[in-house]
Amino acid sequence: MAEKTGITKRTIDYYTNIGLLEAERSASNYRYYAPAMIERLHLIEQRKQEGLSLVEIQHELNTTPYEEIDVQILRLKMQDLEHDVTSLLAQINNQDTKHIEKVKKNVSPESIALMQSLLLLIHN
Repeated sequence: MAEKTGITKRTIDYYTNIGLLEAERSASNYRYYAPAMIERLHLIEQRKQEGLSLVEIQHELNTTPYEEIDVQILRLKMQDLEHDVTSLLAQINNQDTKHIEKVKKNVSPESIALMQSLLLLIHN
């Protein structure tokens, strides 16, 4: 999980020990995390960046309906996507016309439509 998220094993262990994350134990005592815990870990880190303490985050996770947490996670993913699209557009704008045409040929019309739709959702 540390490799997938870029968050240290020590931090993940700490969050698990205080109950912010849940893990299953193998017969050899390794911790196994469900995919939902990766999303939860991203949410914890996002809330920390917003200035919440771990106690406040734990309270929020314990009292917020799961559906609302899913919406928060979706918003985080959309923010990440917006950043990626903005980066891509900046890179395209810095390229010459020949290179822009090459990029356009490699991006399907469906992908462009999806990116435009997501940008509209993000800005609403």
